[in-house]
Amino acid sequence: MGGPVIDITDCFLQRGDGSGRFIVGIERLRLMPGEQIALTGPSGCGKSTVLDMLALVLRPTAARCFTLRTGAEPAADVAALWRGAARGRLTRLRAAGIGYVLQTGGLIPFLSVGENTLLTRRLLGLPCPGPADRLLEELGIAGLRARLPRHVSIGQRQRVAIARALAHEPPLILADEPTASLDPASAEATMALLTAAARRHGAALVVVTHDRALAERHGLTIALCQPRAHGSVLHYDGAAEPGDGP
Repeated sequence: MGGPVIDITDCFLQRGDGSGRFIVGIERLRLMPGEQIALTGPSGCGKSTVLDMLALVLRPTAARCFTLRTGAEPAADVAALWRGAARGRLTRLRAAGIGYVLQTGGLIPFLSVGENTLLTRRLLGLPCPGPADRLLEELGIAGLRARLPRHVSIGQRQRVAIARALAHEPPLILADEPTASLDPASAEATMALLTAAARRHGAALVVVTHDRALAERHGLTIALCQPRAHGSVLHYDGAAEPGDGP
């Protein structure tokens, strides 16, 4: 497999000081290609903060180990890049290595469904359409290619966001409450499409969700953000590899 897509040890972000401090910690997180987990936990425990750290959007206060593998080359030392304030390298790493599905879709309103799907490929200078057309077909929205986001339903916008996140074939897909604004039937369909699409493309998937039962129905492994004094902590060692076990 070439090693984990993402490997983190003792990474934390602290907000505030003294008795008012809140610390979101990733004690351990290791994900292999194709592995799928759901981050769950009580409201306000920092699940979205964890996702933003994984997305290289929020700089952690400290990290002992934080690596991201985007291809056959050695894993990038994200912790060292943060320490060196290498913003350009972090931006390129985020663009090439991560697909992010926002809760509201996050589509560009003046771009068509098709152009939204191709956006990251164009920014990276990748040939178009690549797998974008196939993704639109797989997600059942190929017929909406010419429409603007305001002319499609909320559920369809989420499918476009999934297609865009996968179109540049990143090894890591992040999704922040992708079903929160959907009715139960649409939530089931969207989660099924997201997990199936990530699986077909061999990407590791991290979904933040308040609906643990929904995640379990679609085969995601639960990774719990556990409340602690002045914050929360996540510990997930990853799926067992061949040869692991008692």
